[in-house]
Amino acid sequence: MSAVKKTIVVEQLKRAQMNELLVKGKRLDGRGLLDRRDLTVVTNVIEKAEGSARVTLGNTEVIAGVKVNMGTPFPDTPDKGLLVVSAEVLPLASPYAEPGPPDERTIELARVTDRGVRESGMIDVSKLVLVPGKHVYAVFVDVSILNVDGNLFDAVSAATVAAILSTRIPKYEVPAEGGAPVKTDQKMPLPVQTIPVAVTMAKIGEHLIVDPTSEEEAVMDTRITFVSDDRGNICAGQKGLPGSLTLDQVIFAARTAKLKGEEARLILKQGVGSV
Repeated sequence: MSAVKKTIVVEQLKRAQMNELLVKGKRLDGRGLLDRRDLTVVTNVIEKAEGSARVTLGNTEVIAGVKVNMGTPFPDTPDKGLLVVSAEVLPLASPYAEPGPPDERTIELARVTDRGVRESGMIDVSKLVLVPGKHVYAVFVDVSILNVDGNLFDAVSAATVAAILSTRIPKYEVPAEGGAPVKTDQKMPLPVQTIPVAVTMAKIGEHLIVDPTSEEEAVMDTRITFVSDDRGNICAGQKGLPGSLTLDQVIFAARTAKLKGEEARLILKQGVGSV
């Protein structure tokens, strides 16, 4: 399912109105430039998944499920488990969604989310190895966008992270005499080391705003997403669209991502419970 954004004349005409408000430090929905919409997190919403989460960010709604199987490691990483994140925009999520395979925007969405989890070292994939080179845990995170109202990057990232935090995987016993690991009835959490959070800012004119809505995304010149961990490190980033950012704007966006990331991280922890 595509997440193609179409240009709407009415939305383009709002650009002047938005710029007038942004100069005053305000936005169409009443927020300040650096205010995020309400973020809610509910976990364990898919009964048959090893972990799951439903996230709303304003009117944007996303659900993520985690499936864990025993698999074979990649030849170049025999000492590491597998992690794959995929995303899909459901047909009813947006009037601009088109049927067919994921387009480049949806693929980018999944890859940026995957990168944030992977580069932050959220999961210690070395601890997902059962038999080096032969048997490892394979973690698959499938994300479905239920409703689109802007800033899918932050919503998909939050749902993915919350689902991973809620995941309980089956414990395997490796026979002393060799052979395939045997699945037991015991469950254990994934080896989580940190909690990454994505924060996206859009540039409209000369102004940077946090958590853009669909209306704001329709007229933005560019956007930038930073992922920070709970140690205050920037571990991933992605710029989108042709517009440019100055060095000062990039630094400002990175600092803002750290601050806003801490706020969102607290909500994630509360939604998941004790982590």
